[in-house]
Amino acid sequence: MAVVSFKCPNCGGELVFDPNTQSYSCPYCNSEFSQEQIDTMQKENQPSQETSEAADSAKGQEQEEAAVYVCPSCGAEIVTDPTTAATECYYCHTPVVLSGRVSGEYLPQQIIPFSIDRKKAEEIFLENMKKKKFVPHGFFSAKQIEKMNGVYFPYWMVDWRGDASMEAEATKVRTWRTGDTEYRETQFYRVYREGNVEFDDMPKIALQKANRKLVEGVQPYDQKAVKPFSMGYLSGFQAERRDLEKEAFGAEIARDTEQYAKRVLENDMRGYTTVRPVHQQVGNRQERWRYALVPVWTVTYKGRNGKIYYYTINGQNGKVCGELPVDYKKLSLVSALITGVVFLLGLAGGFLL
Repeated sequence: MAVVSFKCPNCGGELVFDPNTQSYSCPYCNSEFSQEQIDTMQKENQPSQETSEAADSAKGQEQEEAAVYVCPSCGAEIVTDPTTAATECYYCHTPVVLSGRVSGEYLPQQIIPFSIDRKKAEEIFLENMKKKKFVPHGFFSAKQIEKMNGVYFPYWMVDWRGDASMEAEATKVRTWRTGDTEYRETQFYRVYREGNVEFDDMPKIALQKANRKLVEGVQPYDQKAVKPFSMGYLSGFQAERRDLEKEAFGAEIARDTEQYAKRVLENDMRGYTTVRPVHQQVGNRQERWRYALVPVWTVTYKGRNGKIYYYTINGQNGKVCGELPVDYKKLSLVSALITGVVFLLGLAGGFLL
């Protein structure tokens, strides 16, 4: 997680990215700054480059270095700015300690900024909790909501280009009736399709953790909102560092694109009663990978059984996904009430009989 600090040039307060205005605001003097102004301030604050071997080696790296903290409780890797000495793990709320630096290769190329602020995220969360009758009150208490975090999660975004072909056996079946006799005619065809297939912005979450399904569950994101990465967008939020490189997705991308290509080619084989592919080929694969961060509001809760429960909200469109704890006392009371009502109805029915 990165808690990045940008100082207000007017009063020295910390600037925070505002999802509503898509600008930076100072809570102390109410000043507002655009992304262009932040970029200009960053350039002005950069130290002058020296003609030394160290400066030459740093030339190809990003200007903002980060540091890694490792949670001693759950093992989550959390990215922070270099000046952070301690922070809190958003998975389990455990204090974490510095373990090392992150090289420039871990800095993203793109980012989808938060469009939903904390207030709106809390409203979405509470509105959904109203529909959940057997969730412990502690899961959506005021103290628990205070722990809600806006987190940028790491994704590999893949653009794929390739040639695909498919050969299939197809049939056309025609039935008709003459008098009392029904006729059925089946025509058999050999169908062939080929063409160029393109898939843009295929998302692959770059995390190994088990709860990655909850982050995937709030997909999709509107890719039209993608911005070139700037550390300023992280101001007021946190960010998770990737722990999966693109090489880890080679087989998965090949499988996905073959399935997508099959679907595209089959959809083009219209007008037949049945279509059965007998041969498919995908070649001339070309891939373009981009490392990006996407916004998620997260809520975590430690149940009485010691299990950590997660609830996530898409920071762009408000889609929710989560694993909820169950208050078995509430559940048992309702079960007992239903049993009692059924018993009383049974007695009343027996008396009437």
